[in-house]
Amino acid sequence: MLCDNITRASDGTLLFAGQSVNALADRWGTPLYLMDEDRIRQNCRMYLSAFRSAFGEDALPLYAGKAAAFRQIYRIMAEEGLGVDAVSPGEIGTALSAGYPAENIYYHGDGKTDQDIAFALDHGVGCFIVDNGDELISLQEHASARGLRQKVLLRITPGIDPHTYHAINTGAVDVKFGVPVETGQAMEFVRAALGMKNIDVAGLHCHVGSMVFDEDVFLRTVDLMVGFMADVRGELGLVFRELNLGGGYGVRYTDDDPTADIPARIGEVAARLRSRLSEAGLPVPRFLMEPGRSIVADAGMTVYTVCSVKRIPGYKSYVITDGGMTDNPRYCLYGSAYTVLHTAPRGKLRAIFDLAGRCCESGDIIQPAISLPAATGRGDRIAVCTTGAYNYSMASNYNRFGRPPVVMLRGGESYLAVRRERIEDVLAQDL
Repeated sequence: MLCDNITRASDGTLLFAGQSVNALADRWGTPLYLMDEDRIRQNCRMYLSAFRSAFGEDALPLYAGKAAAFRQIYRIMAEEGLGVDAVSPGEIGTALSAGYPAENIYYHGDGKTDQDIAFALDHGVGCFIVDNGDELISLQEHASARGLRQKVLLRITPGIDPHTYHAINTGAVDVKFGVPVETGQAMEFVRAALGMKNIDVAGLHCHVGSMVFDEDVFLRTVDLMVGFMADVRGELGLVFRELNLGGGYGVRYTDDDPTADIPARIGEVAARLRSRLSEAGLPVPRFLMEPGRSIVADAGMTVYTVCSVKRIPGYKSYVITDGGMTDNPRYCLYGSAYTVLHTAPRGKLRAIFDLAGRCCESGDIIQPAISLPAATGRGDRIAVCTTGAYNYSMASNYNRFGRPPVVMLRGGESYLAVRRERIEDVLAQDL
């Protein structure tokens, strides 16, 4: 199977985290997001152990909440000792409402409004990751008005091609995020920040992309970042206390995807960083990264009920479900590949189908050209694997459909973390 938390019982029925997917669908209904809490905690502990082994006890993985943000996720992160990367007041507010400590939140975003900045400052967010000069000026003004000296990391773009999807490449010179090194603007960005008395420049941040499997991507990033750190020390006399290399380790969505040995990759990054810092005569800063997808993706599965099967002889066939682009827009956005499984044995004869949703949209395809039992019919259950990241968090109410519930699986039991949206929830903001 794709991941070791996906198995089949002796009678061929699908199990996730050791539990019957059909039984869970019977209890909780469909569409249904399942999240393997034990897997999430295992992934958190893997990162924390790898960081401490490679970089020392103060190194900290920051969970990238944009991958999946709801209260229980932040409770888990607090219990497992991870920091948090938030990109909006909504994510900050969700974390705080779950009891997550504000001082461990790093606040991202390339378009922070004055209201956003005020909200984060007033709630004691520990660190701003400042994306641009306009934000820097606004943050100085708001911090000054409150008599605060705010810790920041400055986001720069090192000009790295991570060989990943264009839409999730965030490290090139001309992306919308950060300030580029190549043009000389990054040095002026640091200079400006040092001139602001209410800004504490703790370190640098970069993020080169998502779904990174190439072993050399973060090594090349280290080389460029340490080079810039040395230039800053030489020109401005500043030695950074923290270095955040962002996130991006890939996960397996299909059997064709490679497996990333994340602890080994982190060890290689640590060795390269120490070597380059030693050559530059710089001390080792506190090390941060922002894993999100690789913590929650393989902990997720989405379950659907088949509404209809449509066969068009000589053309194609469709399995149409009770979900779709409202609960998983990633194929529509990126052409993302997924592994799709029938939850019960239906004979050995197979057929090729497009797995489609029920939205009034011809592009509402969850996954094209998948192999399912030829006998698949109305009422059957279909599971889409590795949906823990960027599914619930990107879900919408298009066509006024309610979003599915999130059910957590833990120690052979299940419990509700986010309830199913009802029609009255969809109507709640209407006047």
